[in-house]
Amino acid sequence: MRHPSLRPPLVAVAHGSRDPRATATVESLLDLVRARGLDVRTSYLDHAPPSPVQALDGLGDAVVMPLLLTAAYHSKIDLPGVLATARRRDPVLSVRVTGTLGPHPLLLDALERRLADVDAVPSPDTAVVLVAAGSSDPSANATIAATARAWRRHGWYDVRPAYASAASPTPAEAVRSLYAAGAPRVVVASYFLAPGYFADKVRACAEEAGARAVSPVLGAAPELADIIVERYEGVLVQSEAAAG
Repeated sequence: MRHPSLRPPLVAVAHGSRDPRATATVESLLDLVRARGLDVRTSYLDHAPPSPVQALDGLGDAVVMPLLLTAAYHSKIDLPGVLATARRRDPVLSVRVTGTLGPHPLLLDALERRLADVDAVPSPDTAVVLVAAGSSDPSANATIAATARAWRRHGWYDVRPAYASAASPTPAEAVRSLYAAGAPRVVVASYFLAPGYFADKVRACAEEAGARAVSPVLGAAPELADIIVERYEGVLVQSEAAAG
């Protein structure tokens, strides 16, 4: 294992938002990671500075991690394009890219932490709607559906996926469907990293549909910090193994 002072910085790449709550939340999460000894630089794909290219400028060596909850367009298309631009600017730049935050088993713990914040705990009389942003990439939506299926085993009445955009069912449709199926109580788990338009929209429509509680966004959950450190360490181990 490298001496800490020789380890490359982590450049975290968040989606970005015009909502100042989002950037503050991302920084709070990354502060947890910094407290664990990592040199972390923040960047955003859109709406907020600095860009990943700006964050990588002058580093020479870095680990890049997309702070995205599923692998979809932003991680598959946008980020590789941004990194290609950075490499053209600095041909000797060495960049290793980790996987996205999700899927990961610790995310279920983080989701339950946030539901507990609104007094919703695993119970056979409580159903959960797991709401993600939604994507035009079917594999990303399938990841959310698989996460919901895995979460059912934690003791809930049922867990069903829903999407704020680009896919169905909507949060309101999922809430009503669970009540129609006999669920005594329905709560909504917000599968968003930071506050913003989608999280606000989901809360409003879910409460209108009868959801008894809507969890806060994941934000600076310690489980997310654990995932970030794990992804960082993992990509270093892989590159060192490949180098022999």
